[in-house]
Amino acid sequence: MRNQRPSDGWRGTRLWSRWGNYRNSPRAPSPTACPSSGTYPTLSPQDGVKEQSQTAAMTDTLILALPSKGRLMEDAAAVFARSGLAIVKTGSARGYQGGMPDMPEVEVIYVASSEIAGRLRDGRVHMGITGEDLVRESSAEGDGRVTSACKLGFGPADVVVAVPDCWLDVQHLSDLELMGMTFRRRHGRRIRVATKYLNLTRRAFAAQGIVSYRIVESLGATEGAPAAGLAELIVDITTTGATLKANGLRILDGGTLLRSEANVWVSTSAAWTPALQAAQSKILAKLLPVLRAYTGEQNF
Repeated sequence: MRNQRPSDGWRGTRLWSRWGNYRNSPRAPSPTACPSSGTYPTLSPQDGVKEQSQTAAMTDTLILALPSKGRLMEDAAAVFARSGLAIVKTGSARGYQGGMPDMPEVEVIYVASSEIAGRLRDGRVHMGITGEDLVRESSAEGDGRVTSACKLGFGPADVVVAVPDCWLDVQHLSDLELMGMTFRRRHGRRIRVATKYLNLTRRAFAAQGIVSYRIVESLGATEGAPAAGLAELIVDITTTGATLKANGLRILDGGTLLRSEANVWVSTSAAWTPALQAAQSKILAKLLPVLRAYTGEQNF
């Protein structure tokens, strides 16, 4: 039989099969928030050594992943520059590698925002900046392989459940299960939920006791799925809700599953050395004063 190209869904899930390879990985500092004291957790050298082929190599070069395009890339570069950590691309201005002149021990790579989450989870980079929605979607709940060092105050967006305006009897997220059971009795099938957030949706719906549905994976233009007859409702990300409204959709009460923004993330799956811990602490210590001034938040 001729080899077939795997589907997008297969590519999106095949990384989960690697989970067992990481049980004995070394642990990096795991800050859940940037501490105001400037003191960061340390890594025990007895924590073990991870396979180099699957993680950031065991060297004294810290790999920092930044978004490769768009507003997130621009905002990330700006906050680093204001912190005295200017980033310079190497080679072409359109290249995907860079560095920090004041911190030669840091290597910067530019990667699609969605891919940064996967690289952090698999330990192929030490630190990265991307949206919380992407990290929460790509990681199992509570697996601890990726931790937030601090929020950055930009890139805000909400992951929401939206239904057609004509669903007058469905006002709250808790109404979905009864609606789903009624729909199945009438039509002989489950309601379809179009989304790219398969894991976030399943976890949120399970917490609400919603089981009478099936997911239709969306690869783009999710808000158009109900009008196109591809799904009955959606779970999608929005900043203002204007696109949802334009497509005859509204957000359910209690239907905001996640309030996301860009974070500085740390991989606990990567290979860490004392020198890398020192570089991480230096980066975070320089970012703190700027983030406090930018966001007005003191409790980092």
